[in-house]
Amino acid sequence: MSCEELNKNIKMARQNGIVQPLLTDLYQITMAYAYWKAGKVNDVAVFDLFFRTNPFQGEFTIFAGLEECLKFLVNFHYSESDIEYLMQTLPENIEPEFYGYLKDLTCKDIKLSAIEEGSVVFPRVPLLRVEGPLIVAQLLETTLLTLVNFASLMATNAARYRMVAGKNVSLLEFGLRRAQGPDGGLSASKYAYIGGFDGTSNVLAGKMFNIPVKGTHAHSFVTSFSNLNDIQSVTIRHMDTQDPCNLLELATEWRKRVSAIIDISPDEASDGELAALLSYALAFPTGFLALVDTYDVKRYNFQGLPSRHRQHNMNGHSGYNSNCGTNGTTVLNSPSIHNTYGYSTVERTLRSGLLNFCAVALALNDCGYRAVGIRIDSGDLAYLSVLARETFENIAEVLKLPWFAKLTIVASNDINEETILSLNEQGHKIDCFGIGTHLVTCQRQPALGCVYKLVEINGHPRIKLSQDVGKVTIPGHKQAYRLFGADGHALIDLLQRSSEPAPEVGQKVLCRHPFQESKRAYVSPSKVEHLYKVYWRDGKVTTMPKPLSEVRERVQSTLKTLRQDIKRNLNPTPYKVAVSDDLYNFIHDLWLQNAPIGELS
Repeated sequence: MSCEELNKNIKMARQNGIVQPLLTDLYQITMAYAYWKAGKVNDVAVFDLFFRTNPFQGEFTIFAGLEECLKFLVNFHYSESDIEYLMQTLPENIEPEFYGYLKDLTCKDIKLSAIEEGSVVFPRVPLLRVEGPLIVAQLLETTLLTLVNFASLMATNAARYRMVAGKNVSLLEFGLRRAQGPDGGLSASKYAYIGGFDGTSNVLAGKMFNIPVKGTHAHSFVTSFSNLNDIQSVTIRHMDTQDPCNLLELATEWRKRVSAIIDISPDEASDGELAALLSYALAFPTGFLALVDTYDVKRYNFQGLPSRHRQHNMNGHSGYNSNCGTNGTTVLNSPSIHNTYGYSTVERTLRSGLLNFCAVALALNDCGYRAVGIRIDSGDLAYLSVLARETFENIAEVLKLPWFAKLTIVASNDINEETILSLNEQGHKIDCFGIGTHLVTCQRQPALGCVYKLVEINGHPRIKLSQDVGKVTIPGHKQAYRLFGADGHALIDLLQRSSEPAPEVGQKVLCRHPFQESKRAYVSPSKVEHLYKVYWRDGKVTTMPKPLSEVRERVQSTLKTLRQDIKRNLNPTPYKVAVSDDLYNFIHDLWLQNAPIGELS
């Protein structure tokens, strides 16, 4: 698709109809009137959008939200109803001509440069640079911030989950019901996928963004069945021969046979649960993935426990210990979890579900279908996943069914980043994590804190001063470059004045801390990457944003350019952001010019 076709299609493809000029703070519009009243209609400004601190106590951030920013620019226009509302809301002294000015406003004179979406980014380096008429650029501030802030925070959060989970474990976003409203839920699904998640439970996000949609069933589905009489139909056609199969008879027989293999009495299994799993299997024979922890059986014995775990329990401890307090799990090495019979509560959780699942899965196998696996939504996830895997492997060995040993184990239950790290230490056997609340609400840090600052007006640089040096802005029209070291890793991000020549491979460049005079170093880069591309100019998109799948790939590829110590979870090494010697001197000269001079008496 060409940029011309894209500009046409974007007008009909906004993610959200509420992203419009009135999705802003009132003071943007009152400032616009004050600018207009002061005759600043033709003033030209440069604004930088950036953040000051990486989120989640980490040392990197993923930039996201650029595509939605471009859609906003394409569709920027005050409608008749917008103007009517403003006329009713703003003070009566507003001159009528101002409303006519607003009605004709578009972003045709705005130029937007940005870092590529999906890139790893760092504090102080502008993610977006907005140039153009002061009033229009000012009116864009709040909406651009809301489109970038949450998107980048979510993508970063998801990328961190992907790193701790590892490349061989699937991640599914299950957070719609816990998200901050439908808009937050939709954005969370999109940017979790960009950050590295493999799918979502959000059906609308799947439709809009072509994200794989995944899901199974809830506890309510299981508890809605009371006994085997609740099954309306028991017949399924064999996948290959199309002969009728009585799935209930097959599953009932298999439950007896499997109970002998894994030492669980059929009396311990719920018939209502079996009815539910059979009904779900009849509905989805090629996608049978069952929730197996609905019932906690009341019999107590050691028989279901694999031998090496049996010994641990009789000794009053276990080799598996869970992240107590963060995911609702039980600490296994605490004597309090053992009842007076010595039988583990966490093991009881799966006895009914595992036996019933295995019976239905084997019945499906007789009919030519292969089950997908199980989901565990409570209890000690590390221990239960090991128990389930050993059960599957035991059955696979006895029945000579190798595929059964590799059934998928999905875990949910309020999982966060620390939970996964703990589960990794315990040697879990989980193939897929379903993550909701902590992911989509970014509970560890609810906001990124991007800001939008004026850095130039009519060709003259502007600087914001503060007693807090961290809030002092880097003035002027700038370019940003990423310099790579001899080992191929990103070494430093360098901000320069736009009038300076770009750094070159092999040529030594002095890199300075923006505000600390003694922090400086020479760098001879093995590779130089210019970070900015012009995405919007002359009223149209000039650089096509990448498809979601390619943005997702870019997240992982740019993360690989960082050293491991920068990405680690505990005490990561800060990545360096520097300014050129010319920009350093420019900042401090301007600082002295604008800082007030005190007087002693």
